[in-house]
Amino acid sequence: QSEVLIIPRGYALTALGPGDKPGLKWKAKYAALGLNAFNLPSLADGMNEKGLGAGMFYLPGFAQYQKVTPADQDKCLAPWDVVTWMLTKFAGVDEVKAALPKVKVWPATVAGISDSFQPLHYMVTDKQGNSLVVEYVGGKLHLYDNPLGVITNSPPFDWHLNNLRNYVNLSANNVPQLKLEGINIYPTGQGSGMLGLPGDITPPSRLIRAVAFTQAALPAPNGEEAVMSALRLLDSFYISKGMSRAWEKGKVHYEFTQWMDACDLKNLKFYFATYDNLTPKVVDMNKLDLNAAKLQRIPITTGPRFTDVTGLVK
Repeated sequence: QSEVLIIPRGYALTALGPGDKPGLKWKAKYAALGLNAFNLPSLADGMNEKGLGAGMFYLPGFAQYQKVTPADQDKCLAPWDVVTWMLTKFAGVDEVKAALPKVKVWPATVAGISDSFQPLHYMVTDKQGNSLVVEYVGGKLHLYDNPLGVITNSPPFDWHLNNLRNYVNLSANNVPQLKLEGINIYPTGQGSGMLGLPGDITPPSRLIRAVAFTQAALPAPNGEEAVMSALRLLDSFYISKGMSRAWEKGKVHYEFTQWMDACDLKNLKFYFATYDNLTPKVVDMNKLDLNAAKLQRIPITTGPRFTDVTGLVK
């Protein structure tokens, strides 16, 4: 239930507060766009016109939001409001970091939306390369500078940083031959420096792969090449239907990657691809009416799955 959602400058926004009453109210200082979820008028992942990008990620078993009082009503955000608030209010990571202690994120629920959508943490990155992880654990706000620029799901981010110590041997450089008692022992093939890299789809393993792959990525000469590099890297994290199964009330549920996206924070272009159509699509903020009077939407299920090149035979 996702689509590209475009929030124009000056658009009036209201977060959900306790008691199903309005929480924080604000107007969009900056236009923002990205992908939503569950048809909500809020962004799950996206960017703004100033080159700030942000996304929400699961933190089940650990996310515990802040306690609020009636006096906090007008500064409350529901967990799914946080990304929208950051992208429509701020131009850089430093601004976000300074503003977060002034709002309250409370354990909101919405009828008809799975409880699994509630336990979240966040990453926000600006075009200067500054990155911040935002978590609510034990009812308190935790902020982590994130020079590595990666995030996955549970456990909390500080645990993931400690877990990196188990993989200090990983390298993009192939391991040289080993000589033992006059015998030359050669690697079996390319990629021997990454021997031991975890390949499963659990969040801890995915974070290790994300660090290894992003650190090994070559510099890109332009935005399009950087985006292609990012999308190919994300291919390594795709969950196909059937790979991850859970049973609930006697029924099997399949978790899979519904979409992936990449934000070009310098050129203000938003790229995405879906499970059913891997051909990347792009939304160029420079061509949009960022002063529109209402929310704008773009479906993500358009376009052919395959391009027939039979007619190009020479």
